[in-house]
Amino acid sequence: MSRGRLVVHGHFYQPSRVDPFSGRVPADPSAAPAHDWTARVSAECYRPNAELGNLRHISWDLGPTLADWLEAGDPVAHRGFVDGDRGVNGLAQPFHHPILPLASAADRRVEIRWGLRDFELRFGRPATGMWLPETAVDLPTLRLLAEAGVRHTILAPWQADDHHVETRRPYRVDLGDGRDIVVALYDADLSASISFEPRATADADRFSMERIEPRLSSGALPDDEPPLVVIATDGELYGHHQPFRELFLQRLVEPRGDDAARTYDVVSLAEALDEPVGHEFRTIRIAERTSWSCHHGVMRWTADCACAADGRWKGPLRAALERLAAGIDVVTTVVVRGLVGSPDPWAARDDYVDVVVGAIDGPTFAARWLGEAARSTADAATLLALMEAQRWRLAMFASDGWYWDDPMRPETASVLRAAARAARLVDGLAGTGLEERLIADLALLTSPGHPVDGAAIYERALDEVGQPSAAGRS
Repeated sequence: MSRGRLVVHGHFYQPSRVDPFSGRVPADPSAAPAHDWTARVSAECYRPNAELGNLRHISWDLGPTLADWLEAGDPVAHRGFVDGDRGVNGLAQPFHHPILPLASAADRRVEIRWGLRDFELRFGRPATGMWLPETAVDLPTLRLLAEAGVRHTILAPWQADDHHVETRRPYRVDLGDGRDIVVALYDADLSASISFEPRATADADRFSMERIEPRLSSGALPDDEPPLVVIATDGELYGHHQPFRELFLQRLVEPRGDDAARTYDVVSLAEALDEPVGHEFRTIRIAERTSWSCHHGVMRWTADCACAADGRWKGPLRAALERLAAGIDVVTTVVVRGLVGSPDPWAARDDYVDVVVGAIDGPTFAARWLGEAARSTADAATLLALMEAQRWRLAMFASDGWYWDDPMRPETASVLRAAARAARLVDGLAGTGLEERLIADLALLTSPGHPVDGAAIYERALDEVGQPSAAGRS
């Protein structure tokens, strides 16, 4: 039997806590002694794993908005990811962590493009793989990944359209038109045991001997194909969700002098998914509109499902933000096409990531799309305001806003502040009443645990960052 291979993947992501009006992260007393929860998670997880060198020996993806915070907020952790990539370990991630099967084609495309661009600028190479937020997937999303040059991703085993699928091998998904993409299916039992059984991760050697080795040796694969086990979890598990588990991870994956005693090799995902010459991976079909964290497809982020005690607020919230997005898009289309040179607003939005990540400044971007003569004109200011509105319009669909049981949480407040920023930019520029309509739509939802509606939740979210209510601005 061929020697087995182990890939450990960490999904590193935190919801953005940046106030879109000030560009700063507000202090959060509940995160004490840290300034806020991003800083606390970094101190408990990202920095220790960086200092231990764990990021050099596992596969991982790093959310772009989190990476941006780390670059200034915890340079040691950020450098750990940059050095830990080693040209193979990192996967890209869609920029704002939206549920892509719920997004429009244009929004899916821009989130993928922005995520790939951030990865290339940050790590100095094009990404070959991309982690899908919540592993939410459908064929159109996979086609857009392939179109963008992405060669592989990771999915849960129940996302294969075969309940008896063998997870110890990679697969290809046929996308039509001669295209395909490689998927690795993570091992559900091993991943769950690391995530939810603290006793299982008390001893890495025992976990290896009692859990990993039996799984790799549980029956030979045809043609002496080397068995592959992929363990995929939230990266924050290693030190934040479970204290000191960064030490478990270190022992599990670090190169050791007694490697001859190991019955398997710890490899990168890229190496594991490198198709042998003359041995094409088998083809599978995916289960459409599924995810790793909702067994009702992608309903957790758009409707009432059993993942939440009462999710009736989720549909009205998504409808309110989708209506706002449509209004912003109409204004963007009409106004941008009326600027000098009639630029394509959606191609410009694709390109605006370079401003967001700091690769170029606003005037340079404006000159790129309107011509050098327009660098400091009113048209340039208009274009930049609309692109900034589009930035926050995209950010308001971050998956965290819908994940939990109640909209009276910081994650939903964050997406509402993004919506407010986008609406106010457009209203101020075009004299529209988008924020007023947004508030009316939000009033249609209610918190299941508090006697307030969505309009009140919106006003509270703004008040928390010192922004006046809509009524106070009129």
